[in-house]
Amino acid sequence: MSEVLAPTLTAKDYATDQEVRWCPGCGDYSILAQVQRIMPGLGIPKENIVFISGIGCSSRFPYYMNTYGMHSIHGRATAIASGLKAARPELSVWIVSGDGDSLSIGGNHTIHLLRRNFDVNLLVFNNQIYGLTKGQYSPTSEENKITKSTPFGSIDHPFNPAALALGADATFVARTMDRDPKHMQAMLLRANGHRGASFLEIYQNCNIFNDGAFEIFTEKSTKPLETLFLEQGKPLIFGAEANKGLRLDGFKPQVVTIGEGYSADDLWIHDEQDIYKAQILTRIFDDPAIEGHLPRPFGVFYETDRPCYEEMMSLQLEDAIARKAPDLNALLRGKETWTVA
Repeated sequence: MSEVLAPTLTAKDYATDQEVRWCPGCGDYSILAQVQRIMPGLGIPKENIVFISGIGCSSRFPYYMNTYGMHSIHGRATAIASGLKAARPELSVWIVSGDGDSLSIGGNHTIHLLRRNFDVNLLVFNNQIYGLTKGQYSPTSEENKITKSTPFGSIDHPFNPAALALGADATFVARTMDRDPKHMQAMLLRANGHRGASFLEIYQNCNIFNDGAFEIFTEKSTKPLETLFLEQGKPLIFGAEANKGLRLDGFKPQVVTIGEGYSADDLWIHDEQDIYKAQILTRIFDDPAIEGHLPRPFGVFYETDRPCYEEMMSLQLEDAIARKAPDLNALLRGKETWTVA
């Protein structure tokens, strides 16, 4: 008898029959496409994959993924995903959220998910604006941002999502962008392969309410000098001719030109397991408009191994049962009674 082989799935198998209803040109389309493209290679049955979202443009995501999913409430996707992972640890759980959803009303839930280290993937679509509610400033909007809710300019200091995640003791912190599909696919795969809570910030263009917010990092003319792509074990090199690099002057990053008194051997070598250098990298968050600014890093800032919450909870329950196994028969036939007055 010949062996019956499981059908080979493609990206189309992860698409639903629902009309994708984002504004034409929205960066969410690219993110959806890359997620669907990497799914067949994960080797996880579709029935074991769950996408959970909160509220916002990004949170329509579960409707478009042919897996299990839940469109939950504002800011609480991380809390709901935590409960699901605790009850069904075998599932592959993906959380889709926006910068407003996960860093404003849901900020508390986000940091606690990361410190607890549930084995889930958190994708934060950062467009630096509230898109669904029509253009109010968000926790990641830059200072002096003029929006419908800040007509005289925002006086808020913005969150740096990667630094926030690292400060919450996340075990995996990375950044990518909607207009670099190959890099996004690589980061999605890395996030999925991480055992623990993975935090992936995705720069996503809202072409209606905040168009061009990340243009300097995505356009061919400026991208080489404005972005720094991190690769494990390799020197931090950037530039159109790959002749620029970062070195550390003590704890301060410094841009140098290779061949002008420096070689690649003098540059900072990226180490994803170095928490101290990861903190420096996440803090490279300069305003591109300021002269002498540093290039914005993309890639995996930090990864470490730490026990997952659901695993420790399971072990704790097993230990409690082993110490004092409940005897249901004795409970039902025991003499301990009570009266409800």
